[in-house]
Amino acid sequence: MSSALESIVAGVLEDVASRQIPIDEIKKLASKASLPRDAYAALNKSGTQIIAEIKRSSPSKGALAPILDPVALAQTYENAGAAIISVLTEERKFGGKSEDLVLVRESVKIPVLRKDFIVTQFQVYETRALGADLMLLIVAALSDAQMKDYYTLATDLGMNVLIEVHDESEIERALKISPKIIGVNARNLKTLEINERAFEDLLPLIPREILRVAESGISTREQVRQAEVSGAKAILVGETLVRAGDPAVAISTLLGK
Repeated sequence: MSSALESIVAGVLEDVASRQIPIDEIKKLASKASLPRDAYAALNKSGTQIIAEIKRSSPSKGALAPILDPVALAQTYENAGAAIISVLTEERKFGGKSEDLVLVRESVKIPVLRKDFIVTQFQVYETRALGADLMLLIVAALSDAQMKDYYTLATDLGMNVLIEVHDESEIERALKISPKIIGVNARNLKTLEINERAFEDLLPLIPREILRVAESGISTREQVRQAEVSGAKAILVGETLVRAGDPAVAISTLLGK
């Protein structure tokens, strides 16, 4: 792991330890959650799809937006044509809240992604217990064994999984578990800087039968067009939307509508 990622994961592990309950209890809560929605089907529709993110801050940019009403923002995203709502639940660096995910999931009809750093089995069950339909797994934060185990568990629980990669070696690792969805994150986890060529260089390396997502650093229609040409079926956008005066207009602009 990179130093930036190590710092985030260390904080996540402390926070998980503070809220952890017996595994049987979290399994029971996961089993009682509302049935998961099909995130893969939501992304695999005609045209480029957008995963619209509720994001208050980030390690690279600091505070982005207060987002006092995440439900209203989520509903704006849904009405503007978002395929999936992404909700940050990591609190220390991103200002996320698990409560946001619960409230958003209850207020929209489309699938919801839990955007967090999943590095324990407990968090996988917790993700389903919160109501998430799609879960993020970051290859750089996991061993091969962890990635396989958490992916299998998540799918057994009915969730889809977005496997996130940042370079060619991580793509090779990800392909070993035959995922249905892979996202290329243009942000370098070592420097927190954006690699402008990430989508162009990495998306074509992912087999076409896998649904490909372009993540991070997207603010213009031209960037979306380049991602599309490189093979992206969907884009994940947070900062551009939460900073936009009108998120609905921003979504239409990015998608060229």
